[in-house]
Amino acid sequence: MDKKDIKLIEGIQRRATELITGMQGLSYNDRLKQLGLIKLGRRMSSDLVETFKIVNGKYDINSDLFFQLDEAGRRGHDQRLFKKRFIGLLDVRKYVFF
Repeated sequence: MDKKDIKLIEGIQRRATELITGMQGLSYNDRLKQLGLIKLGRRMSSDLVETFKIVNGKYDINSDLFFQLDEAGRRGHDQRLFKKRFIGLLDVRKYVFF
């Protein structure tokens, strides 16, 4: 996700939190704190850290429930995660009748 996208989504989150009753006079950080939310950039970093911990066995969780290691022999480290490609969805338009 680009910084531009994060900034756009943060703006939407900022505006949405202002619309909640009783939150109008609070700062953005205070609204997030009261709602139990964090900024998107930090959220993405947190997700990466948690993924690392699960894959490397830092938690007593079976990582196979969440992730599948990529065994295609690509360059890089041996803990590359497999990302399923949805190529078939690109052909959806040929099955649609207008």
